Amino acid sequence: MNLSNIHNVYFIGIGGIGMSAIASYFISNGKQVAGYDKVPTDITTSLENLGVQIHFDDAVELINSNFKNNQNTIVIYTPAVPKNHAELNYFLDHNFKVLKRSEILGEITKNTICLAVAGTHGKTTTSTILGHIMKEAQTNATSFLGGISENYNSNLILGGNEISVVEADEFDRSFLKLSPNIACITSMDADHLDIYGNSAALEESFKAFANKVSDTLFVRKGLPINGVTFGIEERADYNASNIRIQEGTYIFDVATPSEIIKDIELNLPGKHNVLNAVAALAMAHSFGVSLANIAKALLSFKGIKRRFSYKIKTDNLVLIDDYAHHPTEINAVVDSVKEMYPSKKVLGVFQPHLFSRTNDFIDDFAKALSRFNEVILLDIYPARELPIEGVTSAWLLGKISAENKQISTKENLVENILKSNAQIIVMIGAGDIGELVVNVKNILSVEN
Repeated sequence: MNLSNIHNVYFIGIGGIGMSAIASYFISNGKQVAGYDKVPTDITTSLENLGVQIHFDDAVELINSNFKNNQNTIVIYTPAVPKNHAELNYFLDHNFKVLKRSEILGEITKNTICLAVAGTHGKTTTSTILGHIMKEAQTNATSFLGGISENYNSNLILGGNEISVVEADEFDRSFLKLSPNIACITSMDADHLDIYGNSAALEESFKAFANKVSDTLFVRKGLPINGVTFGIEERADYNASNIRIQEGTYIFDVATPSEIIKDIELNLPGKHNVLNAVAALAMAHSFGVSLANIAKALLSFKGIKRRFSYKIKTDNLVLIDDYAHHPTEINAVVDSVKEMYPSKKVLGVFQPHLFSRTNDFIDDFAKALSRFNEVILLDIYPARELPIEGVTSAWLLGKISAENKQISTKENLVENILKSNAQIIVMIGAGDIGELVVNVKNILSVEN
């Protein structure tokens, strides 16, 4: 595909975190961009402020007529869009070039030196750290991220067209559309079983991704795939050791196959983020960035929105917002909270994401959530799914062993949070709970 011949790009699901990064990329390249999404969000508002026409009803008549010419318009859609979507079917029926997000990302990056970060957990943080390192090292890379970087207030770090950093998403086997030169695999825990059926099929997909890497593949130590290993406090090719915390900052040493760099500083909580930083370091180092420049970039890395994001941080009250939506991720959040605040009472507010994921990992969710002192559950966020009989937040609540637990509506959430005397409040989930955090923050700030 010759993208230079394309004038108009229409997005179905333009507000998605990965979709909006590609939309921003096309805007920066002078293309006309428009799109549809279900609901307005901060992301759609920011795109509208750039001149993008967005509507929120699935209605063909709302599509700007400039985007109804199949000779100069391509259409990009997210796999989360249902197959009976009227606009999607209009474009398919009228012979438009219609691509999934993963396919267009593959087209954009296939002629670049592509650094791809894969893994069921850790890929957003790792790819955002890597994008920041590459930016700070003046490599002129363009980075497509799965989260909003605090450093750039964006999910796109613009550079040139020769080098790309991408988050390689295993959902729907999307990452098999990429052509990575350097890649890493951070984790391969069972997830997306609605797509894969079982963990063995997921593992085979990761192995297929590994086989696409042309130069160097980095693999978390212990995963069943051959590659250059990275880890923390273990015998890995890239290994972090001497890890300690000083005033909320992680300080550690990293041994590479050729040298050791001491006293790297990282202002992110949780040892899992030290691991993510080591993965990003290894990839940047293999590309040719010096360890000194990598360490300098890690020191200035501010994090990602909705990844252990402090919304309130006082001596009396802490409010944390996090995207965690899988038991492994929830455990990582709890580990971080207990490490930072070992003697304080913690309230976890969780919105389960997907009926299928809740059903597949119900006992693991219950075990992870039981580690909070108190738990408030919201109803399951359905995203792309229809309900599954019997799979409810009430079912999950019954399996949680925390003594103080309840289900709340969104409307009553603030009232229920105010009844708690917990000093640490953690709001977690991948649905629309992130949009509820703003109101919770505002009211808690007044109350305290």
